[in-house]
Amino acid sequence: MDQPIRLGFSPCPNDTFIFDALVHQRINSPLSWEVKLDDVETLNGWAEEHVLDVAKVSYHAFGRIAQDWWMLRSGGALGRGVGPLVVACDANQRLEGARIATPGGRTTANLLLDLYSSDAFERVIMRYDEIMPAVEDGRVDAGLIIHESRFTYAEHRLHEIVDLGSWWERTTGQVIPLGGIAVRRSLPTETIDEIARAIRASVEYAFAHPTASEDYVAMHAQEMLPDVRRKHIETYVNEFSLDVGPEGIRAVRHLLEHAAKIGRIPAPPDGLFWTTFGA
Repeated sequence: MDQPIRLGFSPCPNDTFIFDALVHQRINSPLSWEVKLDDVETLNGWAEEHVLDVAKVSYHAFGRIAQDWWMLRSGGALGRGVGPLVVACDANQRLEGARIATPGGRTTANLLLDLYSSDAFERVIMRYDEIMPAVEDGRVDAGLIIHESRFTYAEHRLHEIVDLGSWWERTTGQVIPLGGIAVRRSLPTETIDEIARAIRASVEYAFAHPTASEDYVAMHAQEMLPDVRRKHIETYVNEFSLDVGPEGIRAVRHLLEHAAKIGRIPAPPDGLFWTTFGA
């Protein structure tokens, strides 16, 4: 491609850790990049609107656009013990009848809440970083938290009501597929291969040089303490970030098929992951 690749990912430590080498040209790639950072729900919308060529998206959002996008095998967030939590000021808070703040309708967290509970509750959509303050202030009864909030909610005097990740692992036996790197199917095959190579190389560099990205991670993490940044990366960046592998692919398909059954997304296509590179 003559034009730069339009790449979007979140400012969360796991993404900036993964993409630091690519952004700062620590790896060899013939591609040039136009990089945008924003909240994952904003990225989900940009992917759906084709604002980007490559995007970190929630797997729930991917299920809505999978006919037009491939998922790459590297760069994503899957694993065990990484799921979203429902928290509240009242340790005995019930979901039924509650006002629950959730981080965007296309997030995997929202989908997991739908799969977990058939209770009637009021969903209040807001940015993920606004949820805990809303719970603390009593504007909502509970909040569905993601990202670094799982490490800091106790500091806000909040209590865990449901660990949706543990529920998913226990009931399905699968790892939790949160988000991954999607690429437009309309791009030339050679370009998608180069994108896949570059992202894989960036992840490999991050693992090999874990301190190289510290300034970039800190710059975008803003108020996050160094220990929280470290825990965030250790939790969300793992072997599945290097290659989703058969176990990860099974988990993604399982999630999308369940989402289709309850009418949240269309039936997923047969092919979800780009396989030419490294096949």
